[in-house]
Parts: sequence; C-alpha cells; structure tokens
Amino acid sequence: VQLQASGGGLVQAGGSLRLSCVASGRPFNLYHAAWFRQIPGEDREFIAAITWSGSATDYADSVKGRFTISRDNAKNTAYLQMNSLKAEDTAVYFCAARGGSYSNYEIESRYSSWGQGTLVTVSS
Repeated sequence: VQLQASGGGLVQAGGSLRLSCVASGRPFNLYHAAWFRQIPGEDREFIAAITWSGSATDYADSVKGRFTISRDNAKNTAYLQMNSLKAEDTAVYFCAARGGSYSNYEIESRYSSWGQGTLVTVSS
C-alpha cells in the first residue's frame, strides 16, 4: 500500500492541526496504521497507532490526552488530530501501515509502508 501524508504547517502553541494519511494500491482495511515523528538528528518516535478496524488505539505518553488517531476505511484515510500543541511537538510526522499482528505497534521496523512525511512547526 502507498501512503500520502498531508496537513502539516505552522501553528502557534496551544493550537490544533489535523494530519491526514491517504492510502492507495490495496484496501486500507487490511492494515493497521500508525503515526511517528522525527526531529532532525534524532530517531523516529512512535506517536499513535490504530488497528485495522479502529477498535483499538494506543498512544505515546508524550501525546496522550492531546492527540487522537482515527481512520475512515471508506475513504482509505487515517487521521491524527493534534490539540494543545507545544513547541516540542515540532517535527516531521510520518504515517505508516502494516498487516498481520497489531502487537509491538510502537516499533518502527514492524511497519512495511511509509508516507513521505509532513512538517509540523509549533511556534512558542
């Protein structure tokens, strides 16, 4: 499956953004989905994951209560709603997808498909 992420931009601290990840090539409901982020010079960091059906979600502690992952399989799209943004949320955000088991959802190497990344900049 191919992934295309969008929705990044410049926002003030305390503001909100919604990222989208559109899948193509294969039925999106075959895949679990996740969002990661990366600050230049640092490792990619797990943010949130969602099962293929949307029945379960998981979050990194750093974003729990502020970010919400969701999906609409009819639109082949996953979303990341980001509220109460902080300067430390500034990063390139990537969406990812994988088939098979949902376990170890936070491990980057378990994902077989990646979007190109979208830059989120939060000004303080």
